[in-house]
Amino acid sequence: MASTTTTPTTGDRIKKFLGIPVDEKLDDTEYYNDGSFVESEPTTQDFLNEIRPTVRGTLNYLRELFPFINWIFHYNLTWLLGDFIAGVTVGFVVVPQGMAYAKLANLDPEFGLYTSFVGFLLYWAFATSKDITIGAVAVMSTIVGNIITEVQKEHPDFVAGDIARTLAFICGAVLLFLGLIRFGFIVEFIPIVAISAFMTGSAISIASGQVSTLMGIPNINSREETYKVIINTLKGLPNTKLDAAMGLSALFGLYFIRWFCTQLGKRYPRQQRTWFFVSTLRMVFIIILYILVSFLVNRHVKDPKKAHFKILGHVPSGFQHKGAPRLDNEILSAISGHIPTTILVLLIEHIAISKSFGRVNNYIINPSQELVAIGFTNLLGPFLGGYPATGSFSRTAIKAKAGVRTPLAGIFTAVLVLLALYALTSVFFYIPNSALAAMIIHAGSVQVLADLAARGDHFFAGVFVSIFTSIENGIYVTVAASGAILLWRIAKSPGKFLGQTEIYTAHRELVRGGGKDAGLTQSLLQKSEHHTAFLSLDRDDLSNPELQISTPWPGVFVYRFGEGLNYVNSAKHLDNLTIHVFRHTRRTELNKFEKLGDRPWNDPGPRRGQAFLTDELVARPTLRAIILDFSAVNCIDVTAAQALADLRNQFDRYAHPDKVEWHFAGVSNRWTKRALVASGFGVDSSRTPRVQSENYKGDVEEVEQGPLIAIGPAGGSATDIEAVVVGTSGASSTDEKRPEGSSGGDAEKGNANGEDIAAVPTASSAGAGALARTTAGKKLVPVFGINRPFFHIDVATALKSAVRNTGVVVADE
Repeated sequence: MASTTTTPTTGDRIKKFLGIPVDEKLDDTEYYNDGSFVESEPTTQDFLNEIRPTVRGTLNYLRELFPFINWIFHYNLTWLLGDFIAGVTVGFVVVPQGMAYAKLANLDPEFGLYTSFVGFLLYWAFATSKDITIGAVAVMSTIVGNIITEVQKEHPDFVAGDIARTLAFICGAVLLFLGLIRFGFIVEFIPIVAISAFMTGSAISIASGQVSTLMGIPNINSREETYKVIINTLKGLPNTKLDAAMGLSALFGLYFIRWFCTQLGKRYPRQQRTWFFVSTLRMVFIIILYILVSFLVNRHVKDPKKAHFKILGHVPSGFQHKGAPRLDNEILSAISGHIPTTILVLLIEHIAISKSFGRVNNYIINPSQELVAIGFTNLLGPFLGGYPATGSFSRTAIKAKAGVRTPLAGIFTAVLVLLALYALTSVFFYIPNSALAAMIIHAGSVQVLADLAARGDHFFAGVFVSIFTSIENGIYVTVAASGAILLWRIAKSPGKFLGQTEIYTAHRELVRGGGKDAGLTQSLLQKSEHHTAFLSLDRDDLSNPELQISTPWPGVFVYRFGEGLNYVNSAKHLDNLTIHVFRHTRRTELNKFEKLGDRPWNDPGPRRGQAFLTDELVARPTLRAIILDFSAVNCIDVTAAQALADLRNQFDRYAHPDKVEWHFAGVSNRWTKRALVASGFGVDSSRTPRVQSENYKGDVEEVEQGPLIAIGPAGGSATDIEAVVVGTSGASSTDEKRPEGSSGGDAEKGNANGEDIAAVPTASSAGAGALARTTAGKKLVPVFGINRPFFHIDVATALKSAVRNTGVVVADE
């Protein structure tokens, strides 16, 4: 059949100008008219079509924004009971905790209640986690307190509440925007080691800063570096006041109740849930007890400054700080430098906690939707007086163990907080500050014990920096260290040269003892199915050192990339490939440089008086083919593609007058394949010789002797035949003459039922459409486009094709 080509495109002219081989067969009408599968290059239009909004996609997006729609219509009494118990339990804890954390933020106690109320009230509508609780937390409160202190140094006229509310509003807007555009994946750049380091360093810093309040030691600046706070606290121990009696006894009581309930829960498993609730409510018990003690001691005191020990003082009833946050240029410029830190902390705490409890309780969270939830909470919270809020580890753990069923449990907690704001504020007057400090230290110590299990040098680096500088610096150090380690791994990703071996399967008991029974071993090998596997020639992959691994073929090299191919690691990979190839091959033209002066400086040859053509050099094979395993490569960039093209040109000069074939296995990304094709790889740019061959009908015809391609049964479903590898000459891969001890694997043995699958001619009179020949009633079709013959489904297929094209004589020739 005569072939006619279309007019060259602008892209073809550019390729020709740059010296890149043009895919001549892409426009060959023979490939389009015979019914075969031909791959087309992806275009910009294809990319735009993939990201173009659709009606269905828009509806799914809107549905994702309000996930409660998926479960609210199934709500029942059982869920209601579980949510009520969990919500009320958390409510008893969050009231004293919220006021304590507000003190960390340099704010009045009621701000902690405002923040927690808004978080519990709004989160359930946007939540993808049933366990997480949003509200005032220790770490975020400490950072807000540090920001307020720093801003007020330069702007003493700024009100602390205005600074906190404006910060929450701006951070909420940013997080909401990131969530709406579905940028939740950014949290994956923060590893668990960095999160653990941040949480541990923060807990140590917070607990250290509360010791002075616990002991009643005056004139201790808890906003200094942690090590200075510890030193100054130790120096101030002689100034301990009566507060220490309240604080130390409260701290002891918290630990004792937890230990006591844990022991009784182990001793009486049937009452374990009861003891859990008693342990959970230990903060409530301690606060009530010390309010009573403080009332008895200070019942005649009207001014909190005249109390026998420091007490919380007046807490106004209701929402006294409602209104729009301050958003003028002066306050925005003052807090702008602190916004990245605040956003990072909000992200780290919330996403880490929600993902952790999602894995424990068998559900998956949507990070983007969680950004919407905390963004919306922080955006609206300031209108009721809230400051930056995020997920709380301790309250989330309590909520999960209390048997929460749905996110709606937050409503019950919000009601309890609202009740406290309007009905219990007069009682809060007598809360000892030292008892609140004991609660903060107790909660922080639990977090430290939970995070010390994390490993990694940058974990300790983050903790170290947090203690000796600030929590903010600790965050940046851990994230930066994790990013540096990631870049180091990418840049130094290992590439492996592969060899082949035959793999059999057998029961473990039959091969115990090293296979001493030779007769049994031979019998097993004869009966067992086997296939060709590819392992590292360096034997650094934990495989058995006694396993026989042979080179794939003389002059053919198989290289597997470890962690992708990009501008960071392409030079390393290709340098390793070049060094290995030059070390194990020779030039095709041994006497290319007749004069010593003609030789390049980097290949000077032997010393004067020594023979150039040594036996070792002559015995080396010439370079025939390179097989690159792209199974670990998703995409490549321009730098990597250009580096591959340069290496191809270098190897072509090395192997002149021969041409080095480049085969690619496991390329699964169409854009990666396009980049390789644009660089001149993967296509058969020259006509292959035509030879006489007998087709499946028994007729002798002239066909092309070209690359091998993989074919498989049509229909898109599992069948009873396996994919086979055939060549365009009609010869099966079983016809190859291989080195002694090598095998072609399962593809040479027919299908699973023992049927012989003959090769199928793919060109000439039969045409590529001749793949319509059926076996067991199944049509055989190409796996990939026949216009891309050097892209293969796996390394085994690539090796068969590479060996086929090295000039090995096959049976039908």
